[in-house]
Amino acid sequence: MHEVYMRAAIEEAKKAEALGEVPIGAVVVKDGKIISRAHNLRETSQNPTTHAELLAIQAASEAVGSFRLEDCTLYVTLEPCVMCSGAIIMSRVPLVVYGAPDPKGGTVDSLMNLLDEPRFNHRAEVVSGVLQEECSAMLKAFFKNLRLKAKQKKNSQPGP
Repeated sequence: MHEVYMRAAIEEAKKAEALGEVPIGAVVVKDGKIISRAHNLRETSQNPTTHAELLAIQAASEAVGSFRLEDCTLYVTLEPCVMCSGAIIMSRVPLVVYGAPDPKGGTVDSLMNLLDEPRFNHRAEVVSGVLQEECSAMLKAFFKNLRLKAKQKKNSQPGP
């Protein structure tokens, strides 16, 4: 069942990519239904807080009429960062399912385990690696293309 919802998150990631955003998508599920969908919008909005997870959590809170998402599951294509992990804790999401690990910024498993920190009043269960290859491949292709475009731009500029 996790794969079905992760595919919906991947579709959101593709929307981000089409906008030139890092392809990260998220969905929130309650009672077997997707109640919110979002994708990264940092470049579009020039706002560092418009990560897919935060936008999906905000929309889910509006949908249920509460900041407490105690009966929801968050699906996201990339391991959440410290900001998003904080939002997960504050919104009391009990289960987080992610696709690809983020060795440089992930705070669910990679750099630390913020969602299982006993000093917080809420912790979340985590399922990792759902459709990991697909999620990772999308990100790798995006950054490879970005580096290629930057190299082409540099090479097309006239010399001194």
